[in-house]
Amino acid sequence: MKPTSGPEEAQRPASDIRVFASNCSMHGLGHVFGPGSLSLRRGMWAAAVVLSVATFLYQVAERVRYYREFHHQTALDERESHRLVFPAVTLCNINPLRRSRLTPNDLHWAGSALLGLDPAEHPAFRALGRPAPPGFMPSPTFDMAQLYARAGHSLDDMLLDCRFRGEPCGPENFTMIFTRMGKCYTFNSGADGAELLTTTRGGMGNGLDIMLDVQQEEYLPVWRDNEETPFEVGIRVQIHSQEEPPIIDQLGLGVSPGYQTFVSCQQQQLSFLPPPWGDCSSASLNPNYEPEPSDPLSSPSPSLPYTLMGCRLACETRYVARKCGCRMMYMPGDAPVCSPQQYKNCAHPAIDAMLRKDSCACPNPCASTRYAKELSMVRIPSRAAARFLARKLNRSEAYIAENVLALDIFFEALNYETVEQKKAYEMSELLGDIGGQMGLFIGASLLTILEILDYLCEVFRDKVLGYFWNRRHSQRHSSTNLTSHPSLCCHQDSLRLPPHLLPCHTALGLLSVSSEPHPDILDMPSLHVAFPSSPQIKS
Repeated sequence: MKPTSGPEEAQRPASDIRVFASNCSMHGLGHVFGPGSLSLRRGMWAAAVVLSVATFLYQVAERVRYYREFHHQTALDERESHRLVFPAVTLCNINPLRRSRLTPNDLHWAGSALLGLDPAEHPAFRALGRPAPPGFMPSPTFDMAQLYARAGHSLDDMLLDCRFRGEPCGPENFTMIFTRMGKCYTFNSGADGAELLTTTRGGMGNGLDIMLDVQQEEYLPVWRDNEETPFEVGIRVQIHSQEEPPIIDQLGLGVSPGYQTFVSCQQQQLSFLPPPWGDCSSASLNPNYEPEPSDPLSSPSPSLPYTLMGCRLACETRYVARKCGCRMMYMPGDAPVCSPQQYKNCAHPAIDAMLRKDSCACPNPCASTRYAKELSMVRIPSRAAARFLARKLNRSEAYIAENVLALDIFFEALNYETVEQKKAYEMSELLGDIGGQMGLFIGASLLTILEILDYLCEVFRDKVLGYFWNRRHSQRHSSTNLTSHPSLCCHQDSLRLPPHLLPCHTALGLLSVSSEPHPDILDMPSLHVAFPSSPQIKS
């Protein structure tokens, strides 16, 4: 604040606009509200100040509007690393169940869903090599999860060779998991707190190298055109992060027997912004369907970390549980597993209709990891190695050509890509733009705003609070005057009345007379003030 200049300016209250204009650090106000009469110069200064303030306010409104649109930009970067966590690799045989493990009871309950066979077609059981015994009676109940766990392909039989970074591995490095394709196995899943495997080099031989037997002789026969009966042979493979559940029936890669398939991967770390800048979500997932509000005293259902595939799986689970009253065996949650009849009549049609409609609204996770893949393949075995491989695996050359495949998954290099969404316009940039426009057009700063607020406080105190204070003071003064009679003079008569009962005259002011002599009564200047002399009349 500038110091006040002149006695006249010092006598004015702080709420006077001229005092504020002369002391404010905002440019131009002193020329508009300064001393003097209205002139052309003052009018030009006023026009310039108004135009500058209007331009400043327009620029501020434009910057605030742009900020409230919440724009974002995507930054792509490539970074080096000395060690990368190897991804989870899920393997599923395209054939869901082994024919040698099926029983007449299995076909009685699930034959229509698996093969398209009706229970009345029991003679067709001979196609499985074991016809139904005489007097066969099906069990009263049936569990689909137990069927797939018992009759699904076993990794102990399929896995012929396994190496990770050149070191031997085996079925103990895989975790069994149920998917829509049945019984599957995940390598490096990190389940139950297992330590995640890492790699320090890229290229072939520095990842997972396995050899599998697809066991074509165990494939189910195709009797009818059924969506659940596959026509292919081979292995489905999905490469994903440990946090994301496999959706292998939709995202899996096909690997064919008679070939060695090379999969070169590159890790990509994705980072998205939450609303209002983006549409990502990090909310935990609850796949359980609760048709009625749950008891607030009961323990909450366990939730899962948010992933895109996890969101879709939870959405499908809630949809099937609401529509069918059960869940499919690979779905999470607490609902009971669907029976074969529910599988056929409700669950499968509901899931297929849901996938066609794409009715699950699942935004991207705020942070996720995915893997870009490049595939190449060569035929195995070669003529030179066919006899050696047949002797090593104790299989015929024809069997190896029809059933054996090799899969090599590795990182292309130990670098990874980052795809990150960033705010295109931060709050600090908005404040910087507002400050720049403020200094350019009106020569003000943050302290100028404080000066204006201080001036408004002075105006409020002097004009508003002062008005109420004066009104209250006048009301109190008028009530005091009503307690005395204005036509009487204060004196002490012979009755010796107390002072507070004596009448008072306005001309005497505060003079009071008591029984004792008062020193001010003989004070002539005081009497001269109290009783002014009457003016003389000149002739």
